[in-house]
Amino acid sequence: MCDFNSLSDEEKEQYCEQLNNYAKSIGGVNFFLQLLEAIRETKPHPLISANREFTVGVAKVKWNKVIFNDKLQLLIKARTDRNKQGNLLPKIDTKGYKKVLNLLRTMKPIVFTVKPAHREDGDGFMFQPFEIVSETSTKLTPIFDMLFFCSVDNTKKILNYKSKS
Repeated sequence: MCDFNSLSDEEKEQYCEQLNNYAKSIGGVNFFLQLLEAIRETKPHPLISANREFTVGVAKVKWNKVIFNDKLQLLIKARTDRNKQGNLLPKIDTKGYKKVLNLLRTMKPIVFTVKPAHREDGDGFMFQPFEIVSETSTKLTPIFDMLFFCSVDNTKKILNYKSKS
């Protein structure tokens, strides 16, 4: 997801539309980009916040379960490995399979809610971190990947994508 150039034209259009809809729901593209930049600048990573929320002037992101640093580090590693295999879940006979499976089971029920700071800016949106493709294949949802991991520049490319047709 974070490698814009590797996406097909259909995927680029689809992600562009999705991302722009999410941006509109919290007040527009500028508010969305401000949120992304604030997330990138926050140390330690906002996902390990003990109070399960991240607030910046334009919006608030909340989730319903604490994520510990060891789970975040495993998720980052699985996400990096995913680029090689196209799946967060490694093969069953791979070392670390059980750890990743437990990570997915732990984080699957988490629901993220993004609300604008001012009600008149939009209704906000909700999402989960994973999309279960099949029993042996799981991937990050595009909005989760964009919000917490992809570069702001890549996100701008997707938001501004114009189809060639």
